[in-house]
This record gives sequence, C-alpha cells and structure tokens, in this order.
Amino acid sequence: MTIDKSGSNLAALNAVNAEREMPIKVRQVKYLDNIVEQDHRAIKRRTRPMLGFKDFNCARVILSGIELMHMIKKGQLQCSSNSPLSTAQQFYSLVS
Repeated sequence: MTIDKSGSNLAALNAVNAEREMPIKVRQVKYLDNIVEQDHRAIKRRTRPMLGFKDFNCARVILSGIELMHMIKKGQLQCSSNSPLSTAQQFYSLVS
C-alpha cells in the first residue's frame, strides 16, 4: 500500500498489521499517491452533483460504470477483435 508521509496512516496500518498473519507492505512516498488521486478526479467530478449514494449496490454499479468508461477512453480495455475499435464501438461491444 502506498501512502503519503502522514504518521497517522502509518500508525493505523501498523496496528492492522499487528493482527494479521501476512502483513500489508507499506510504502511511504510523499507524492506517489497523487497519481492515484489524479486518476479518481473524473469520478469525483461526476459523483459530486449526485450528493452521495443511497445504498452500497447503487454506488458499486455507478462507480464501476464510470471506471469502465474512463478505462475505455484511456485505451486500457482489451478487445478480442484484430482491428482497433473506436471508443463508441468498444462500449457497444460490451452490450452485445
């Protein structure tokens, strides 16, 4: 797990690791977690107007859809066809 240089995060993870058989490997790098936060910026932008989710399943479905569209836009979806597909074609291939 990559965390920033916050001491409270490290203390919490050390407390969790004390109870586990296989400890979580902790990597403290001051700015490395910003990459992850940057990737979630699109989700934050889309979900903020929703004012939260009513239940966990609703949140799971909506967030996975947003993440899928983000991955398609970034070209991270692996397609089985030989020819390259556009963003819309990749999305429609999931439906059919």
